[in-house]
Amino acid sequence: MQHTISILVENKFGVLTRVAGLFSGRGYNIDTLNVGPTQDPALSRMTVVTHGDDATLEQIVKQLNKLPNVLKVQSFQEGEYVDRELVLAKVNVDSTSRAEVMQITDIFRAKIVDVQPRTLTIEITGSSSKVEKFLDLMKTFGVVELTRTGQVAMPRK
Repeated sequence: MQHTISILVENKFGVLTRVAGLFSGRGYNIDTLNVGPTQDPALSRMTVVTHGDDATLEQIVKQLNKLPNVLKVQSFQEGEYVDRELVLAKVNVDSTSRAEVMQITDIFRAKIVDVQPRTLTIEITGSSSKVEKFLDLMKTFGVVELTRTGQVAMPRK
């Protein structure tokens, strides 16, 4: 089962290393990890997506709460949060496929951010499922390069 965890931390040297070390030291895998400053420059928010059962999630949350510089740990349940991901994808195009790729890009409300003779670089933002559906369609044209930010999430309330 996939779990999304939000961790509010002090913006200090070594905090990311300790959090990542907690996961690797206990054999838990991090599917995605995103870290960025909050509205308060002294604080950062980490969003971690991981897999495991409920007991594993409970252990992760308990261990995270014990780490120095960790202020708040929140595990999100389905429907309690809003999540987004940003992806840049460089897609092969030729004179016949260019229009079709552009049309699919418009349907998904994505943006073309770079145009080259043989490739288009596309930016798409949305839920993980939207991004995955878009990328599945782009595979037929050939994805040359891809980079993903990983999931960011905030509670609805």
